[in-house]
Amino acid sequence: MSEPEFSSRNPPPSDRQLLILLAIFGGFIIATIAALWFLFEQLVWFIPIQFEQQIGRLVVPVFEQQAKPSPTQTTLNQLVDRLETHLDSTLENRDYQVLYIPQPTINALAIPGDRIIIFQGLLGFVESENELMMILGHELGHFAHRDHLRGISRGLFFQTVLSIFLPNIGSLESLAVALSNAQFSQSQERQADEFGLTLLQENYGHVAGATDFFERLKAEEKGNKIAFLQTHPPSQERIKRLQQLTKKRGYQLQTPSPLPASLNLPN
Repeated sequence: MSEPEFSSRNPPPSDRQLLILLAIFGGFIIATIAALWFLFEQLVWFIPIQFEQQIGRLVVPVFEQQAKPSPTQTTLNQLVDRLETHLDSTLENRDYQVLYIPQPTINALAIPGDRIIIFQGLLGFVESENELMMILGHELGHFAHRDHLRGISRGLFFQTVLSIFLPNIGSLESLAVALSNAQFSQSQERQADEFGLTLLQENYGHVAGATDFFERLKAEEKGNKIAFLQTHPPSQERIKRLQQLTKKRGYQLQTPSPLPASLNLPN
């Protein structure tokens, strides 16, 4: 078969023209993805808080079965109540509660349904009320920033994008969605740290203890499979940023307060 002939009026496209077309097509794809990302991120703020609390009804009972009502849990809730007095009025109609789980896991979680999970192992790891309040403030930050819904939105975003551009991707799509929901993003964790630092300052008038927990975690990061380390950014990065924020805002460092007696648990 002979090669197609092109008249002088319709010459074959040049390499430069093909590159321009590819650039336009690539730009269209990038713009579409960016627009979808913006849409999914913004829609989160229009979803009623009650929707998030409804999701919590599916999750909270699992942890409630593991939690034990105790003086320890009561004290933890009293600490959260103190932090709540410094929250913005837009965060009202929430029912923040701590569930204390007597397991050696060194971790804290914020789950849908306005619940903060504190494990016994974490209480045995902290050394002052201030650093515990920093952790509680951090978890409250996830609620304030609607991070649970943003995580769901991120999963839907990946699923939508992959279904549009790679409709037959199948298992890869499921993997991407699962990975996107595995933990909060680095930016969400940084925002929650900043939120916790602000609450610490407002509660005590200084930010002693803001980095203490992370300093000890830093020493444990090499080869130690602490749950907290598997779901949060590297401690050194967090310490550096908190120190920079403290200096920039002119926050003071004073003597941290000791843990309440009911929270002094053996390691």
